[in-house]
Amino acid sequence: MGVTFFCKSCTLLLSILILLCSFLLNCVMASVYAVGDEDEWSSQTNYATWAETYNFSLGDVLVFKYVKGQHNVYEVKEETFRSCNGSSGVLAKYESGEDQVVLNKVKRYWFICNIAGHCLGGMRFGIEVKEDYSNNNVTNSMDGVLNPQIQPTSLENSCTSYNIYQRWRVIGKFIPFGAGLSLFNLYF
Repeated sequence: MGVTFFCKSCTLLLSILILLCSFLLNCVMASVYAVGDEDEWSSQTNYATWAETYNFSLGDVLVFKYVKGQHNVYEVKEETFRSCNGSSGVLAKYESGEDQVVLNKVKRYWFICNIAGHCLGGMRFGIEVKEDYSNNNVTNSMDGVLNPQIQPTSLENSCTSYNIYQRWRVIGKFIPFGAGLSLFNLYF
């Protein structure tokens, strides 16, 4: 009886430790954002609205997917963003069709498509990158004015709203099925 109780206790503690580590890793890891979500980087999306949906933090990654040659991505200065004239003020050019931009500085980022007419047609957005998720006010905007939102953080990006089913599937690979059952036997 003593050995069985000890094994059950160890299994429970190990399970709790794994869950805690899993949760903390989820909060610390950077998020990857597909720009435009399912619509990708195309002329069919309102990117100002898209950008306002998320809180961007240091280390996050933006993924721009598009047909190479039909679009591109320029990281630009604010003046270039406003004028949609990519002949100056360009900080970086991306033209691969599947570009990843690491948000490695706490600052405002401005992105445009420099194909003729695309920027003026709405293929542009600005975001503000913060150090962490502790400030839930979204300050992304088209006009450069900070617009705090009162809406709650999107469930997709909240550390407290990760997909429990997926998390358990991963944990289940590391904990034998019998150990999981012993947790329930111990408490139920």
